[in-house]
Amino acid sequence: MGKTSIILDVDTGVDDAFAVLFAALHPDINLLGITCVDGNTNIDQVVANTLKVLDAAGAPEIPVARGAVKPLLGKSQYAEYVHGADGMGDLGIAPSARKVDSRSAVELLRDLIEQSKDPVTIVPLAPLTNIALFLRAFPETAKKVHRIVLMGGSASAGNATAAAEFNIWHDPEAAAIVFQSGVPITMYGLDVFMRPGINREQATQMQNSSNPAAQFGGSLALAFMERLGVSPVTLGDYGAVASVIRPDLFTTEMFDVVVDTSAGPARGQTLVDRRDAFLKELEPLDLEDSAKVRVTLDLDVNGVEQLWLTTINP
Repeated sequence: MGKTSIILDVDTGVDDAFAVLFAALHPDINLLGITCVDGNTNIDQVVANTLKVLDAAGAPEIPVARGAVKPLLGKSQYAEYVHGADGMGDLGIAPSARKVDSRSAVELLRDLIEQSKDPVTIVPLAPLTNIALFLRAFPETAKKVHRIVLMGGSASAGNATAAAEFNIWHDPEAAAIVFQSGVPITMYGLDVFMRPGINREQATQMQNSSNPAAQFGGSLALAFMERLGVSPVTLGDYGAVASVIRPDLFTTEMFDVVVDTSAGPARGQTLVDRRDAFLKELEPLDLEDSAKVRVTLDLDVNGVEQLWLTTINP
C-alpha cells in the first residue's frame, strides 16, 4: 500500500502537537503541508508551536502557512487554561529557525491539492475557519479533495458548552459551510476523543529515551498531566490522523448531521440524527441544513495508543 497524502489544519496546542508528531513520523503518511488557524491560542503562537513540533520530529521542509486570525463571526475564545500560556505546555522550547510559507493557508491548500498526483485528504484538528474559506474561495479545487477527516463535534455532549465541542463552537458558521460542502466528511468527535491516552509511566519512559521526538512527546505529555492534574492524558486530536491510515481500528456510521449556528444555548452543537429509519421518515431533519457525515462511534483503544507510541518511539 502506498502513502496517504494529507494536509493538516491545526491550532497547535498539546494534543495537536501529538498529532503533528505522528503525521510527520509515520511511514505511511505523506504530509504535504500544514495550515494554521486561530483556536487553542492566537495565530502567531499556533504557527510558532507548529514549527517547533516539526523540529522535534526531525521533519524535512514541510510548508507551514498562516491562516485565519479569528472566526468568521464573533471573537476568538482561547483554551490557554488547558494548553498553557504558549498553547503548548509552557515548556520554554526554543523558537524554530524554519520559515513560514509566504502563501496564505487558503492559497497553500489550493496549490498542494492542485499539484498532488495522488488523492489528498484534509485533516482539520482545529476550528474550521481556514477550510470554510478555502471551500468558498476555490470551489473547483475543492471538488478534487478526496475527503475531510476532522476532529470536532459530538454525537453526545459537548465540552466548550453542555451541547458543543470546542472546535465547532469556536466557529459554527465555518463548520456549517464545511459540513454542507459535499466533500465526503468523517467526524472524529468527543465520543472517542478522550479515550486513547498516555500515562505517566509511558511518558516518563519516552522522556528518558535517546530519541528526540520521543523526548519531546514525553515531556509534553508530562507537562499536560501536571497542568490538568490527571494521568493518563488524552492523545486527543491524534486519533483523527490515525483513523485515516488505520480505519480498521475505528467503528463509524453514516448519519444526518446539522451544525447549530443559532445564538441560543445549543450554538455549535453537531446534531447527529441517530433515530431509526421509521422515526426519521416521520419527522426528517431540515434537509437544507443537514449533511451526510460518517461519525466515529468507537475505537480499539489499545490499538490506537500503541500505534502512536511505536511511531513516536520505535
